[in-house]
Amino acid sequence: MTSYIFLQGLHFHARIGVGAQERVVGNLYVVDLRIGYPFAKAMESDDVADTLNYATVFDIVREVMSRPARLLESAAGSLVKELSVAFPEISSIDLKIVKKNPPMGADSEGAGVELHLINDKTKD
Repeated sequence: MTSYIFLQGLHFHARIGVGAQERVVGNLYVVDLRIGYPFAKAMESDDVADTLNYATVFDIVREVMSRPARLLESAAGSLVKELSVAFPEISSIDLKIVKKNPPMGADSEGAGVELHLINDKTKD
């Protein structure tokens, strides 16, 4: 069985950008996260200790997004690294970070990065 926990449409004001002004003023970002995690035990036990607590995951996302960075790629890399260390049983992570209204002179919904990580250490 493959099981996932997801957090969708997390909104943050963050200071991520190549330009110094972006790291001072900040911008709006939306984070979508889908995490492969074995929660079969929790299906039986009904105990949060047997699964990945999404409130704890949110705390990690919020912490990473609160740090100034030059690149979304760097923030994404930090996020998947910290989640993987905190929860070694994670089998995969799908992450999308969108910068709303990026300073590029285009009328757009946003620009961003997507990352798909597979943890080979959790595969049988």
